[in-house]
Amino acid sequence: MNNAKQMGAMFMKILVAEDDRFTREGLVEVLHTEGYDVISAADGSAAIREFRIHQPDFVCLDIMMPRQSGYEACRTIRSEAPNVPIIFISAKAEEVDRLVGFELGADDFIVKPFSIREVVARVRAVARRCSSAQPDPPAEFELGDLLVLPAQLRAKRGDEIIELSPRDIKILQLLHLHRGKALDRNVLFRHAWGESYFPNSRTLDQHISQLRKRIEVDAKDPQIILTVHGVGYRYDS
Repeated sequence: MNNAKQMGAMFMKILVAEDDRFTREGLVEVLHTEGYDVISAADGSAAIREFRIHQPDFVCLDIMMPRQSGYEACRTIRSEAPNVPIIFISAKAEEVDRLVGFELGADDFIVKPFSIREVVARVRAVARRCSSAQPDPPAEFELGDLLVLPAQLRAKRGDEIIELSPRDIKILQLLHLHRGKALDRNVLFRHAWGESYFPNSRTLDQHISQLRKRIEVDAKDPQIILTVHGVGYRYDS
């Protein structure tokens, strides 16, 4: 598999349909921070339209929305794309609501109010299923004693399992492919955040700091992601 195809495999698209602006914008921000390409819609009709235009990899639907409900949007989307994963995110918490959602083909159901950690964990679980279903998933690779598993959005060190986001994978893939070379902050930022976002060294540095806490044996003495002062970061094989 060529490098370009390997790099592009992790740019997953999520459609978020939610009529409450603050909830919708919060979900978009959180999921984008995790490294997903996020499309949003404020009602069920817009959700169906955006789905047809963008063909996202999976969908998050509120139930109570104007014009068409999440149930109606789910029914339409499922008829056109039988295998796309769908998560309901709703304040409707009765058992009957969950049953209706699952009968319509939902893969998961998150009840409001929800924690950011819960949403991220549920979305990662769906993303792993999406990735593993790809006919040509990204190849595993090693960074020192760390085995990175892009298709699972995980890494392993011995028996330890480390959860990773798509953005984490993009950063680690780029460092691995350019091992021994100092990568400029702007290069890393454009690759992991996309061309449409203005480079911000603080954003990148904060993300690297959090990533080190998860993948390094000692985050204060990193052996995988090395800082190159005045330039960016480097991985030495």
